[in-house]
Order: sequence, then C-alpha cells, then structure tokens
Amino acid sequence: MYVDIKWLKTFIIAAKYENFRKTSEELFLTQPAVTKHIKRLEENLNCLLFERSGKHITLTAAGHRFLPYAREIIATFEKGLEDFESWKQGYKRKLTIAAAPQIASSILPSLLRSFTEENPDIEVLINVLTSYEIGDEVSGGRADLGLTRVKPIQTNIDCQIIHEEPVLLVGPLISEDSEYGEIAAFRKYRLITHNHPDYWDDLLNNIKRYYPIVRTMKVNQIEITKQFIEQGLGISYLPATMVKNEVKMKKLLEIKPDKIVSPTSSTYVLTKVVTNESKEFIEFLKESILRY
Repeated sequence: MYVDIKWLKTFIIAAKYENFRKTSEELFLTQPAVTKHIKRLEENLNCLLFERSGKHITLTAAGHRFLPYAREIIATFEKGLEDFESWKQGYKRKLTIAAAPQIASSILPSLLRSFTEENPDIEVLINVLTSYEIGDEVSGGRADLGLTRVKPIQTNIDCQIIHEEPVLLVGPLISEDSEYGEIAAFRKYRLITHNHPDYWDDLLNNIKRYYPIVRTMKVNQIEITKQFIEQGLGISYLPATMVKNEVKMKKLLEIKPDKIVSPTSSTYVLTKVVTNESKEFIEFLKESILRY
C-alpha cells in the first residue's frame, strides 16, 4: 500500500470542512486535484472515506476512524522534518519561548544574542503573543517557558518575578533643552493609555483624581505609543526599559512626577516542566537582566 503525504493533508482539510471547494481554497489546489487526492487515497486504503451526495460530502465511519491516524502521521512527519532541519543547522537542543510584545521588542533581542552566542547548540524559537495568551501557551505545552507582564490565571504552571522596573511618564521633546512638568503635560497633551496589560486601570483612576478633565487615547501597543509621543500626539506611562534608548537619544522627554506616584512593571517567567534548556535560559536571564 502506498500513501502520499499530500493525499493525507488534503483528506484532513476535507474532513474539517466536509466541502471540496473550501478545501481547494485553503490548500490552493483546483477542485479536480482535491477530488483526485481523495480518490487515490480511498483506492489505496480500499474503502470510502466520504459519502457523496451531489456537491455535499460527509465522512463515512471509515473516514472518522482513519482521521486521527492521518493527523498523527502528518504531525510525526512535520516534527521529523523540523528536527532534521535543526540537525542540518548544527542544533542539538531546542527552546521554545512565548514572549509578550513589550518584552520581545525591548530586552529580549540583546539577551537572546548573548544567550545564543554562549549556547550555539540550542535552537531558540520565539512566539510573540499577548500577555494574556502566554499562560495558556505554556500550560498547553506549546512553549517551554513564557515571558509576560501579567500573572497567569492558569494554576498548573509556575510563575516567578524575574525583573521589576520603574514606569516613567514620558512626553515629546519640544527642543533640545526643553523641560516641562507633570501638571503642564496633563494640561497640554492627551494621555495615551492601555499600552501595557497590567497597571493602567488603577493608574488611570489615580490620575483622574488629580486631573479630572484629562483627555485619553487608547493605544494597545507600546511601539506605536512611542511613535505617537514622538509626533506630539500625547504622553504616556511606559516601563523604563521600553523608553531608555529614546530618552537617551533625546527622542522622548522623561517628565518628573509631581502628584502621581508611578507604578512598577514586573516581568514574569512561566514554566510548566522545567527542561534543561529552560533552566539554563532562566539562570542566564536572572544574571543578565540586572545589567540591562
């Protein structure tokens, strides 16, 4: 018996939709090609996988029975290709990290460069997700560890604070030697909010007690927030590591606090099963992040 991988992939998608047209669209195949794949697979298995009724198809009992085997074969095949490709590139180990965008765009690049230089045999895979998705990724075993700005709701994973940093109020730099305080900033600019998943609700309530007519603008990404501030669209409270380069390069101005006590921002490391690679990375992170 001969079974082509392409036939199995077509069968799995066809079983998902029970529709050859949708299958052809997802796989970028013609409908005759989809029909041919299914027919060849059925011929080699010597059984019908779909009942046909005009343009409608439904899985047969044999189709339902064969579907989990097809998925397992494809998963094993793809995993084998990934491992083989890693071996060709000289990797012997693998580490999958789920990281929040705020971390992936600030401290992670320089840390990863140093870590991979010290551990050239470890292939590092980065999956950038929202902070709220990372706990589920680690809990489900799809990531070896997570780097997030919020505590997870999942109870089957370990969570530890790896770093805590101040949050700064920053605004546009009007001129090289310009300075203005918190009161002037809130009078002149909109407050750009909700670009961080953890501290904004409490912070905003506190701000409104002192500045009840503050104008706000919600922007859910820190990198976009920084661009908006540079263009004079507003001010915002951002973690120090996210703005230190811009402040140093005089792209943004750090505004000294007056009435508002700035919050802190924590970075959490999440793990479910601590692999050797995870342990090495966490130890490296604890040592390196203090120097960042």
